[in-house]
Amino acid sequence: MTTITLCGFSLSNYYNKVKMALLEKDIPFTEETVMTHSHEEAVLDCTPLGKVPFIRTPQGSLCESQIILDWLEATHPAPALIPAEPFQAAKVRELVQFIDLHLELVARELYPQAFFGGQVSEGTQKRARRLLTANIEGFKRLAKFSPFVAGETFTMADCAAWNSLPLVGMASKIVLGEDLLLAGGVDWKSYAKFVGQRPSAQKVVADRKADEARIAALKAQA
Repeated sequence: MTTITLCGFSLSNYYNKVKMALLEKDIPFTEETVMTHSHEEAVLDCTPLGKVPFIRTPQGSLCESQIILDWLEATHPAPALIPAEPFQAAKVRELVQFIDLHLELVARELYPQAFFGGQVSEGTQKRARRLLTANIEGFKRLAKFSPFVAGETFTMADCAAWNSLPLVGMASKIVLGEDLLLAGGVDWKSYAKFVGQRPSAQKVVADRKADEARIAALKAQA
């Protein structure tokens, strides 16, 4: 019986981070489209800032992608997406947090211009370039890519990296004129192609492309 509902939308990398973990663990779930920053009371009761993703479970709701992944790992330990040894588990979580906070969150300031037809100020561009250049050097000290981002096995760090690194690379290329990941020595394209062969990744991509086509058709009709 399906007991988990994943709420959000397939164009969100954090939504897909959770979706990929659910697929990797073969956990039954349904999906409910909820746009970010909803002001509906039913949504705010689950995610107080209106952010996605969040999940609904028989025990209640959970928001924040990493909290959800940690709960999934605790309630569905096999197949494991994190090492059993405590220090190695902490190293995987360290890598996830570094990707989410020091790469993706910085690059997110460029998304309005990169992906949504807006503009970001010159000051924002300079800040993003400075922070990303420094943070990518730090990321290289943590990431292994041997062949997965945390080592020899697929972990929740790959759920984060595979869904966010392409956005960091593309946004910096479009707005700053240079893919700062590639310039910094992070071959995210080869990594993304390798992980993209997994069934979970193929499902995420197929669903995202289907939603992109549906949204484009709706805009054309408007």
